Amino acid sequence: MLLRQIIAFSLITLLVGCASHNALKYGTGADNQTQWKQHKDQLSNINYWQIDGKIGVHTPKASGSGTLSWLQRQDYYDIRLSGPLSLGTSHLTGRNGHESLAITNNGYLATVSLETLLEQQTGWKLPVSNLVWWIRGLPAPDSNSRIHLNGDSRPAMIEQDGWQIEYRSYVKQNGYLLPERIQLHSTDLNVKLVIKEWQPHKVK
Repeated sequence: MLLRQIIAFSLITLLVGCASHNALKYGTGADNQTQWKQHKDQLSNINYWQIDGKIGVHTPKASGSGTLSWLQRQDYYDIRLSGPLSLGTSHLTGRNGHESLAITNNGYLATVSLETLLEQQTGWKLPVSNLVWWIRGLPAPDSNSRIHLNGDSRPAMIEQDGWQIEYRSYVKQNGYLLPERIQLHSTDLNVKLVIKEWQPHKVK
């Protein structure tokens, strides 16, 4: 049971990117679609970042918090989590199709599909491939979404694949306006992310 919980909360922050097109539906506040498109295009070009922050997780049975460090370089990622639900440290590395998970005192797992591993270990079905987009304040391109824009034509909320992603605040870093506080809600899982430091870059 402990191993299943660690895998579940580690995979909350996982990346598996895809690149197809998506029909967007604009919600309330979508009065400046030109400004939103410019913002979206700018953030879509970010393919390298370092994030440091905190993560909180709540389920019907348990809740807890920990620290998050996420290095992304194009399709390669290195994610380190420490402390969610007091379950120790976990380390995720890899790229699309070649992922691995190392857990303190619980060994090493490798898989070609972390979504499949998550479902096998916990029974949860999470759209982990969307998180590389949601963390930047973008809808994932592989399914329909509804975007509610704030007064600055930035997403206040994205509804996609049974999830509500709320953007409580933004921060400007290296010329980019990026999410600072994010809350993700589904039927039985809530995740809160507070990003203390963003280091975004575009790498050719």
